[in-house]
Amino acid sequence: MAQASSVYPPLEDRPIKETICLFDVDETLTPARRAASPQMLQLLSALRHKCAIGYVGGSDLIKQQEQLGTPAINVTTLFDFCFAENGLTAFRLGQPLASASFIGWLGEDKYKHLVNFCLRYISEIDCPVKRGTFIEFRNGMINISPIGRNATVQERQEFNKFDEEHKIREKFVAALKEKFPDFSLTFSIGGQISFDVFPTGWDKTYCLQHLEHEKAISGVDYKTIHFFGDKTHKGGNDYEIYEDSRTIGHAVDSPEETIKVVKELFAL
Repeated sequence: MAQASSVYPPLEDRPIKETICLFDVDETLTPARRAASPQMLQLLSALRHKCAIGYVGGSDLIKQQEQLGTPAINVTTLFDFCFAENGLTAFRLGQPLASASFIGWLGEDKYKHLVNFCLRYISEIDCPVKRGTFIEFRNGMINISPIGRNATVQERQEFNKFDEEHKIREKFVAALKEKFPDFSLTFSIGGQISFDVFPTGWDKTYCLQHLEHEKAISGVDYKTIHFFGDKTHKGGNDYEIYEDSRTIGHAVDSPEETIKVVKELFAL
């Protein structure tokens, strides 16, 4: 994919005009927190010759580099648009765009109150195992994991099954909504072990404003925005952008299904 990056047509010259495909990361482009397959990267490269491509994920750029890039290839060179943390950290053609800060928006006092409550709540959760990094601070949000983000792949899978039965994350989110009704926060369950917390309006639809600005930069007006994601149900972290009137939503349940749907849509 990287080898062909220098010969991609400019955005305004892509054959399928005014069209972009946006992808969630975990369970859409890659297995959860694992690397993209060579087949997926080849498909994205072929698609990028036809129209603009981008990803939008809740994780920070470091994790997306691990999953989509390589030690020698920067992930920001593999997509036209890279939207980490729902677009609060964003790149266009490898160059950074304006970012926003969760802590700056919420304020230190409210943030400490929120974190202290979460740590007390986590201490009382009974789940099969607990590891480390229960709260991860990111630029535009925090990510909360009852089992801890240091869990192994197998532990993540086991917790996901446990959570499906016992609704650990769902109950945690309900408790936060009850405790902090005036904080104007959104709680979005995604992946296998965690959920994101961010200001209302800073969900994945946040990234769409960057696409709207493209008309003033290159003249491209993205009238057709395909979005592919797995957590498209209400409460999932793909729900808002999947349902947004500006996008055409495609619900998938695995990278393999993403490949199948994209091949069918774009005759690849």
